[in-house]
Amino acid sequence: MTDVQINYLNGADVARLSLTDHEIMEAVSGALAAQSHGQTVVEPRVHLVPESSDKGHFNVLRGVIQPLGLAGVKIVGDFVDNYKQNLPSEMAVLNLFDPVTGMPKAIIDATRITDMRTGAMTALGARFLAPRNSRILGHIGTRGTAYWNIRLLDHLFDFEEIRVHSRRAESREAFAQRLEQDLGKKVTVTTTWEPVWTGRIFW
Repeated sequence: MTDVQINYLNGADVARLSLTDHEIMEAVSGALAAQSHGQTVVEPRVHLVPESSDKGHFNVLRGVIQPLGLAGVKIVGDFVDNYKQNLPSEMAVLNLFDPVTGMPKAIIDATRITDMRTGAMTALGARFLAPRNSRILGHIGTRGTAYWNIRLLDHLFDFEEIRVHSRRAESREAFAQRLEQDLGKKVTVTTTWEPVWTGRIFW
């Protein structure tokens, strides 16, 4: 009998892949194209609430992408107070299987991948729905997928100005510094949400 060989990628392994913005966008675009051609199975997500909904919950997502020859089950924990323990608010594990035999293929730390995928979906939506001459980006919130929302939107639009706001000062300042370093451009931090929406902004 054939042994089951399962690949395991932890968070450091995923980071070492150093996926480019273009590669992320192409991967998500390919999955959407497969869905449009009826080559996917996407089950409705379900939730597991371990205590009370205001503390957090788990999302359980299931699907098959036939062109990739993979079925997947991803579990994403979303706990908004995790910053108090210096943890990400969203963490995920992805399990991949052969959709023909059911053989397990991989177990992956999907925290980073989840953030990338969500940011790519935001950017792809903007590619078709946002004004093409959008030059200013305003973003409220800095947790979870916010970084990849902004990074991949800027990949498409190369904004002249980026404005961010979060209720916690330490969160928004550190967030802006990370963006400035990675994008190589100034990021304006606002102490209230109103200035984020002043000007020609689409997000």
